[in-house]
Amino acid sequence: MNDTYYEFGTAAERWDRAQLFFEAKEYMTAARILRGLVAEHPEQTAQRLLLARAYYHSAQLSRAETELRAVLDRDPVEHYARLMLGRTLERQGRHAEAAPHLRLAAAMSGDLPE
Repeated sequence: MNDTYYEFGTAAERWDRAQLFFEAKEYMTAARILRGLVAEHPEQTAQRLLLARAYYHSAQLSRAETELRAVLDRDPVEHYARLMLGRTLERQGRHAEAAPHLRLAAAMSGDLPE
């Protein structure tokens, strides 16, 4: 497929296209579109989170981790990014590093054990 396809259209059109590919479980294609959007608008959390999810689902865990840490650098109380980072670290076998992120995510969502 031609590279211009991934860059074609407005940011909103590319965002919609990326979401369609993600929902179709075409994670690599979604990531390819989202990389361009994140490069253009690095401050937008939703795009970066969807990119991290696409990386996670396509087993690009170090890339997912990088995107999630970027989100948390900007917004340390972003609950979903915290949870995803914990899960990403767990999936890499880094359980000790994952634990504090998962505890924080649970505390933020009110899912603390009684």
